[in-house]
This record gives sequence, structure tokens and C-alpha cells, in this order.
Amino acid sequence: MSKEIPQLYGLVLAGGKSTRMGSDKGLIDYHGRPQQEYLYHLLEQVCTEVYVSMRDEQQASISNEFNVISDQNEYRGPFNGILSAHKAHPNVAWMVLACDLPLLDLDSIKNLVMQRNPDKLATSYATHESGLPEPLVTIWEPAALKKSIEHLESTDSSCPRKYLINSDIQLIHPDQDEVLYNANSLSDYEFAKSKLG
Repeated sequence: MSKEIPQLYGLVLAGGKSTRMGSDKGLIDYHGRPQQEYLYHLLEQVCTEVYVSMRDEQQASISNEFNVISDQNEYRGPFNGILSAHKAHPNVAWMVLACDLPLLDLDSIKNLVMQRNPDKLATSYATHESGLPEPLVTIWEPAALKKSIEHLESTDSSCPRKYLINSDIQLIHPDQDEVLYNANSLSDYEFAKSKLG
């Protein structure tokens, strides 16, 4: 008897402090709307439900039509948002996208869903260049998130990439590494805008 595959929910991580960028990365407009809303609408096309993960004080910046999960501040770094979502819905898989991925498109997201391996802890994109998992363009299965809590309690590292590197995961590569480009500074923003024309 095959086990039931957990439902797939989407999570846009928008709770970071954006110190290098100098303004909230989730609100930057690359595609005619704030980036957190753009990614949310992409995820709606492949996920059962979608949420934006953010700090309490950011919530005035987003309209009520978007589902929001408040960061619980129990963990450091990106795990804070991911595990806040897991706590709210512990039995689903989460497709997690960071809000600083201006070149990510619907085809790349659909490709991740098509290649999802629910028998592994996660299905993660990796650039051809680095070969390392991108934890913030990853489908995290419920088992991976349960185990990550134990991992965080037993180590000083709160790096989700390090956790994935040491876990049984499915790695996939995009057609072009560029779709995984992180825009963290003004010069990154200019580069992304030039690519998008």
C-alpha cells in the first residue's frame, strides 16, 4: 500500500530585515507588483494553499487578500519562517521561496513540483555551478521539518543549507542557474532589472 503524499502548500519568506538592500525586499517591484505578491501568485498556480511569512510589524504592508503566517521567533534565520509555517500546518509539505529571487519564473516552479520526490526529506534546486541545495527554493516534506527541529536543538548551526547537505534529499537543476539569482543589494537589483528588461 503506497503512503499518501502530503499536500503541497506554498510559503513566500518575507520576514528578513533586508539590511543590505536598504529597503524591504518583499516590497521591491520587479514585475509590476511587490515581489512577495508576485511569488505568492506564482505559488497559487501549483499549491493547495499559499502564505506569506513575515514579522508582525510588516503585516500592515500587505492587503488582507493574502494569507499571512507570523514569524514565531523560536528559531534563528530562515528556519524561523519555515518552522512557524510548519507549526501552523504540520502535516503538509512546504514549497518555500525567498522573496529575493527576482528571476524565478513559473516554469522553474512547475519543474520543482514535477520532480518532487516525497520519499526524500526535501526536493531542492541547486545551481549547476555550486551543486549545493538552495534551501529557499525547496519543497520541504513534513518529515524534514520535524527532523530539523531536533537538529536545531542539538547544534549551534541554524543554516538550512547545511541541514539539507547532511540529509537525504532530491537535488534538481534549473535549465539556467540565473533563475536562482539572489538580489540582496542595490547592484543586485540593477542587475536583475537589466535581465528582466
